Amino acid sequence: MVTHWTRCDALRALYPAARVEADPIFIRDGALWTSAGVTAGIDLALALVEADLGRETSLAVARHLVVFLKRPGGQAQFSAALSLQGGDDRFGRLHAWIGENLAADLTIPALADRAGMSPRSFARHYRAATGRSPAEAIEGIRFEAARRLLEETDLPLKRIAERCGFRAEETLRRVFLRRIATTPGDYRRRFAAFA
Repeated sequence: MVTHWTRCDALRALYPAARVEADPIFIRDGALWTSAGVTAGIDLALALVEADLGRETSLAVARHLVVFLKRPGGQAQFSAALSLQGGDDRFGRLHAWIGENLAADLTIPALADRAGMSPRSFARHYRAATGRSPAEAIEGIRFEAARRLLEETDLPLKRIAERCGFRAEETLRRVFLRRIATTPGDYRRRFAAFA
């Protein structure tokens, strides 16, 4: 049985004895491949092309479609920027600025000043609008930027850490291990477009 990742809790409630795997983008069980959702179908199709025709052909198709050959993480690893958008996206311009200034001072006082609010008011309104603390959101945006640089460049890990505002390679490593249970180097070996 397949369902969209946003419906996994409902599926668990309906079928408590079933094993529900919420995170995989698609699942292969022997000769059976399944996915749910529109973009997961694209991921599955690319995996089928790779299984039948090889990585080079699958990568060529992905580039033609302008999509990742293999999206990193699972369903839970959807875009940090998208997940931060509320109904009115009141912090949209701030998120855009953060994305372009990852190595800047992104403390609550600095962000509050950019938003024209007191630090306390900013932290409260930010969490209400996004469901996350500013620190959690910034780490997510930095993590996504680091993933892109690992996939698309051969920059050294130290430079990626600095560019994304992690300051040190070890901080970058800890964030990757905590978020997707792999190191930046291993991630690059698996997902880099130039691998």
